[in-house]
Amino acid sequence: MRALDALYEAHKIAFSPFVFETAYTMLELGVLEAINEAKSGLIIEEIAAKTNVSEYGVRVLVEMAESAEMVKSNEEGKYTVTKIGYFILRDEMTKVNLYFTHEVCYNGLFYLKDSIVNGKAEGLKALGNWKTIYEGLSQLTPDQKKAWFDFDHFYSDNSFDDALKIIFQHQPKQIFDIGGNTGKWCIASTKYNPDVRVKMFDLPGQINVAKENIGAIAEIKDRVEFQVTDMLDPNSEIPGGADVYWMSQFLDCFSEQEIEAILLKIKKNISPEARVYIMETFIDNQRFPAATHSLVATSLYFTALANGNSKMYSSSAMKYIVDKAGFECVTEHHLHEDSFHTILELRVKK
Repeated sequence: MRALDALYEAHKIAFSPFVFETAYTMLELGVLEAINEAKSGLIIEEIAAKTNVSEYGVRVLVEMAESAEMVKSNEEGKYTVTKIGYFILRDEMTKVNLYFTHEVCYNGLFYLKDSIVNGKAEGLKALGNWKTIYEGLSQLTPDQKKAWFDFDHFYSDNSFDDALKIIFQHQPKQIFDIGGNTGKWCIASTKYNPDVRVKMFDLPGQINVAKENIGAIAEIKDRVEFQVTDMLDPNSEIPGGADVYWMSQFLDCFSEQEIEAILLKIKKNISPEARVYIMETFIDNQRFPAATHSLVATSLYFTALANGNSKMYSSSAMKYIVDKAGFECVTEHHLHEDSFHTILELRVKK
C-alpha cells in the first residue's frame, strides 16, 4: 500500500463513527431507501421532498455517504446507491450488526480503554446498573432489547435445523439446555421430537421469558422444565440424568477459567454415555472475512459491556479448555455453508 493510501485509510478510521452514524441516520430517516427506489437517481431537493428531511440535512448526509462510497452522484447532481449502500439497506447481517452496535454497544464502547485497564465491563453503566448484561436483558429499552435479541438470534436460528439432526442421531430422551435464553432451543427440539424432554438452566430473567414463550405452546409445555441457575455461583450444580447437555452460543459469555468451571460442573454428575454439545461461531472456522470481522468486533462488546472477561473464541482455544476440563472432542461438526456455526461433540475422557 502506498503511504498516501495508508494515510487515507487511517483518516477513515479516525472518522469512522461519523460514517457509522450517517449510515444509521440514512436508514432511520428513509434517505437511503428513497435514493434506492429512484433507479435514475435523485437530486438533493427531490430526496428532501420524498423524506421530509431538510435540504441541509440531506446534503450533509449524502456528502458523507458519498465519501464513504455508500452513494455516488453524477454530473447532474443525482445520487444513486452503490453496492455498499445496497448491502447496508438490504443485507440482513449488516443491518442486524448495525442496529446492535447503535442501540446496545455505541455508548458503552466509549469505556473500552477503561474496561481493558480495569478488567471489567465499564461500559455496562451506559445501559444499567448490573454486574453483567445478562442480569439486565429483560430491563433494556424496547429498542435495545429488539437489537440485542435480533443479533443473538440471527447468529443461531439458521443453525437449528442442522443441529437438531446431529443431536438426535443418538435419540436422546432428556436434554439439558444450559443457557437457554428465550427458550428457542427448547421449542425447536421438543417440536422436532415428540418424546424428548428438555430442562432449561438460566438466570431468572431469561427463565421468565422462556416460560412465557413455551407456556403458550400446548403440545410442548408439559415436556419442558426450568431451573434457575447462576453458572458463576461456585455452589451451583448441574444434575445428572441427561442424555445430552446442550450449550448454544453460551460459553463465549465466559472467561476461559469460567468455561472450565462450567464444564467441571457438568462433568461432576454426567453419565459416561452422555454427550455434551457446544455450538459456537468460532473465529477460525468462518468462510468469509465479513463474518470473522463481525465476530472479533463482538469480542469487544463482551469486553466493554457484557462482562469484561469473555470473547469470541477460536475452535482450538475451546478444545484446549475442553481437554483441561476432562472431556474429549469426539466429533467437530461443521454446519452447512450458510451457517456460521461449528458444533463440538464431547464425552468424558475414559
